[in-house]
Amino acid sequence: MTLLDRPTDLAEVQTLDQRGHERDEIIAIRGATRVFGHGPERVVALDRIDLTVRRGEMVSLLGASGCGKSTLLNILAGLDRPATGTANVLGRVALMFQESALFPWLTVRGNIETALRLRGVARKDRRPQAMSLLESVRLEDFGERRPHELSGGMRQRAALARALAQNAEVLLMDEPFGALDAITREVLHAELERQWIDHDLTVVFVTHDVREAVRLGDRVVLLSSRPGRVEADFSVTLPRPRRIDDAAVNELVNHITAELHREVRRHAND
Repeated sequence: MTLLDRPTDLAEVQTLDQRGHERDEIIAIRGATRVFGHGPERVVALDRIDLTVRRGEMVSLLGASGCGKSTLLNILAGLDRPATGTANVLGRVALMFQESALFPWLTVRGNIETALRLRGVARKDRRPQAMSLLESVRLEDFGERRPHELSGGMRQRAALARALAQNAEVLLMDEPFGALDAITREVLHAELERQWIDHDLTVVFVTHDVREAVRLGDRVVLLSSRPGRVEADFSVTLPRPRRIDDAAVNELVNHITAELHREVRRHAND
């Protein structure tokens, strides 16, 4: 989990989101390329990526394994840098992984209080704020448990509470529900959507699951197979809350899946 202050030199672009709020540009990626290695071992992970995310959007980043989704997220989190081009994020960032990455020697409340301490919250205010965050993710009765005493879904709820404790404006999520069963994932989809609305977050959600991408995203950005490029950007205008088994969701899922398969086949034939 990381928290970074970002430059404020992005051009303001006004639009309206599905909730009726004006939004400006909060993420701007321009011509970003990332290369690993040198010579014959050189691998181009990302190739001249252009992507804009506006404040308050939830954008699903979709692609086959190895297409550079996680690399792009690491660049946005400040854990990596593009070899060429730029990637700017306006505001504070928190990162969630497939594993909860909670400190195993601390209680759940202690994990959240650690994030509050790093943010500079006074000692006397940490416990009540931590308990309020635990209540917001419906874990108020589990604050004194250690992470290993929680289910996988509960650990991810605790990780979400810790991200919220950082007072982040942008939440970057790297397949955070990928290891969970289908029922738990659906519960956490609804939980994430609720927190996104309540905290007015901007979310970039990496997944390889097309249904999950459509269930959550205002947009689904499809990356090509390596090297990763923006192959397509689908607007999802279906009303919320969405269900994975809704006919309209399935129709869009089938369309995006066909595009994904076409891209994978094209890459295989190159």
